[in-house]
Amino acid sequence: MSRRYIVIGAGAVGATVAVELRLAGIDVVVVARGANLAALRAGGLRYIRPPATPGGEPDERRIPLDVVGGPDEVDLRGDDVLVLATKSQDSEALLAQWAWRPVDVDGTRRTAAEALPVVLLQNGIENARTALRRFATVIDAVVLSPSSHVRPGEVVSPAAPLAAAFYLGRAPRGAVDDPTAEAVAADLRRASFAVAVVADIDRRKAGKLLGNLAYNLDAIYAPSELRDAAAAVLVEEARRVFAAAGVETAGVCPDDGLDLSGLVPHEIPGFSREGSSTWQSLARGGSVESDFLNGEIVLLARLHGLAAPVNAGVQRRIATAARTGTPPGGFDQADLAALLASAPAGVVPYADVVPYADVAPDAGRTRAGVALGEVLVNVRRLHDELLSPGPPLLLDVRWALGDPHGHDHYREGHLPGAVYVDLDTELAAAPGGTAGRHPLPELVNLQQAARRWGLTAGRAVVVYDAVGGLSAARAWWLLRWAGVADVRILDGALAAWQEAGFPLETGEIISAPGDIVLHAGQLPVLDADGAARVAREGVLLDARAAERYRGEVEPIDPRAGHIPGAVSAATGENLDASGRFLPRDELRARFAALGVGGGGDVGVGGDGNGAGGRARPVGVYCGSGVTASHEIAALAVAGIDAALYPGSWSAWSADPDRPVATGPQ
Repeated sequence: MSRRYIVIGAGAVGATVAVELRLAGIDVVVVARGANLAALRAGGLRYIRPPATPGGEPDERRIPLDVVGGPDEVDLRGDDVLVLATKSQDSEALLAQWAWRPVDVDGTRRTAAEALPVVLLQNGIENARTALRRFATVIDAVVLSPSSHVRPGEVVSPAAPLAAAFYLGRAPRGAVDDPTAEAVAADLRRASFAVAVVADIDRRKAGKLLGNLAYNLDAIYAPSELRDAAAAVLVEEARRVFAAAGVETAGVCPDDGLDLSGLVPHEIPGFSREGSSTWQSLARGGSVESDFLNGEIVLLARLHGLAAPVNAGVQRRIATAARTGTPPGGFDQADLAALLASAPAGVVPYADVVPYADVAPDAGRTRAGVALGEVLVNVRRLHDELLSPGPPLLLDVRWALGDPHGHDHYREGHLPGAVYVDLDTELAAAPGGTAGRHPLPELVNLQQAARRWGLTAGRAVVVYDAVGGLSAARAWWLLRWAGVADVRILDGALAAWQEAGFPLETGEIISAPGDIVLHAGQLPVLDADGAARVAREGVLLDARAAERYRGEVEPIDPRAGHIPGAVSAATGENLDASGRFLPRDELRARFAALGVGGGGDVGVGGDGNGAGGRARPVGVYCGSGVTASHEIAALAVAGIDAALYPGSWSAWSADPDRPVATGPQ
């Protein structure tokens, strides 16, 4: 007799698993409650999937399910598998209900706790302990699923062709070849899920919890740069608590055999992506599991003589929102600033990314100057961070003018875990006319690309290339412009990593899809008129090679020369002979010699005083807005903010009405 799955909980994850198992011809019973139970009994599950073809109608079906209201309505069999897919706050009561139900095993009367495995499709790390208190066989899981459940009897499952992916493992820690876990994995794969069985499921669950802490901030706060900073603080606080408690973490790794290439979220017309599971709980008016997410960090901190005030603050706020019926995102930015102010000294990874004192009671954004926070990271520090419980996301931006084989170079050898980023298609819109060769991408397209890379709220990012950061800086600038606070450039690029003797890996890295929400406009930008104005009233730096500035050569753009009034400042001169950025003092001296600095030059929209007490705007352009980003990074290292002219010379020279200057400045 084949296995039968008793899926306890028909929310986003439980219903998705139940439907896909049923569609694969596997016997399933679904346990639901309340309005959801009534809706499923009346009309089956309204299951909404992405269109079969781009621009088509959503794939919407009514799937009949065998639905019950509780254990009294099920006669358990010896081949049953219990699947707990409820929120963590419900685990204790439900496990107690099911554990002592009778099971007929080959004519012998036993209990479910003795005879049946229970699979935990849940967030948090307490559920395994709760289950092991009664059940002899516990299979824990890490769930990677973008499905949402807000209305009774309905689940929206936007990823395709796979609906979800799972790590499975015997709790608390078992062999990779655990037969029960392998059998469940085989059925899930048959139902078109990606699955890997691992020996260290406890480490995976702890790593997933770090992501839940940051992601669930959407339940109480609207998107903002400040919220991204709060996510980083939550995770850093949790890492410190985990270290004190001896809790190890691990993330998604392609070497584990979990192929996520088919887990691709899609936009479904008429069904916008809902928020985190906690967001969905608040939207439904249900109970929340913050006591087992942020509250887990608070508990571990107290057990080890520490405090976790930011996680405790989020735990309290989410619980308050549920108790008072506050809708998702119902707390304001002033409250978020107060939450961040509770962080103890030293717990913020990059404390000057968000200057808390600058947050007014009605502020939705903080100062956007790129000189805030760290710009560079050296190879040894990066190596250590990659071995930490919460490593940064590595982006390989292998690109050079005239070399279309960046992706091939990446596959031949890249930093371990790095994801390839295509500059032409992911960091730029289609070229054309006065838009230039690398226009800024549409925000929705950049966000989609960033999620493909695996970028999640609060996660640090490090970008690199093989040309001293000249192309990677484009990703650095774009992500900062889009509100990602913690983005750094690997100083010395790929060569520095290899010189240090650190290994490379080959092939392709496919990340688990991220959830980042981007917000355009966090860094200053110039159009052509703005660039002309900066050239007249401030300092406009031309980051191209000097001979292109002078108009002696022009290999690619319509006309040779430079924007009248611009100053030649070849970006390659920001690097030393090894391809590393010059020290801060040397960069400041270089830019001062070019007329920038001297106590307060700023990018458009910045603050500070320049010569004579008047703010002097600083702008940068290059050929197409790529190496100009590198110049802005060098200015940021020197403590100077600057605005980018994305169209740069490719846009300016394509407009016959724009004047052109030639010769030395």
